[in-house]
Amino acid sequence: MHIRAPAILLSARAHGETGVIARLLTHDHGLLAAYVAGGRGRQLRPVVIPGNLVEADIRSRAESQLPFARLELTESRGPWLNEPLPAAAIGWVCALAASVLPERHAYPALHSALSALLDAICHAPSARGWTGGMIGFERLLLRELGYGGEGMGGDDGWAATMAEFDRQALLIERYLLADRRGDVMAARAMLRDRLARIAD
Repeated sequence: MHIRAPAILLSARAHGETGVIARLLTHDHGLLAAYVAGGRGRQLRPVVIPGNLVEADIRSRAESQLPFARLELTESRGPWLNEPLPAAAIGWVCALAASVLPERHAYPALHSALSALLDAICHAPSARGWTGGMIGFERLLLRELGYGGEGMGGDDGWAATMAEFDRQALLIERYLLADRRGDVMAARAMLRDRLARIAD
């Protein structure tokens, strides 16, 4: 296997002394896991941050072997990780996608939606500008994985948005994270707590 493609870095788990196993979402190849040598070193640590956009060069000698990846940073989300709401939102959407998407199945609509959502989180003037997009991304994820996904009601107020956010949490827990909800849903609970501080 040899794939060179732009990717969204979803997660990076420590492996060995200095390496990481990165989970990358590509447009044409879906979710790919790969070993990144030196991923915890000084040079690559700023690259392997969830939400970052990278150019990935992924290679393996056999289908059964974990591929190796070289990553080049194309856009960093680092500047927004010092802001509590954007950091929580980026952490949640990346953890969700990394946890529920099957490997090597292309979901081009999800890739495009996640890329647009990350841009909105980083550039909208407030959470009101991206919370609806996050709900839409979660709904698209449910739909793409075969669990439906109903639209929001007609009320556009913040209270209605938060009610929809809460309702969707139940669907995500029940269908997408039934076996592993604790760790991943904790990221959503933290985001919900921060969004609740916004006045209507």
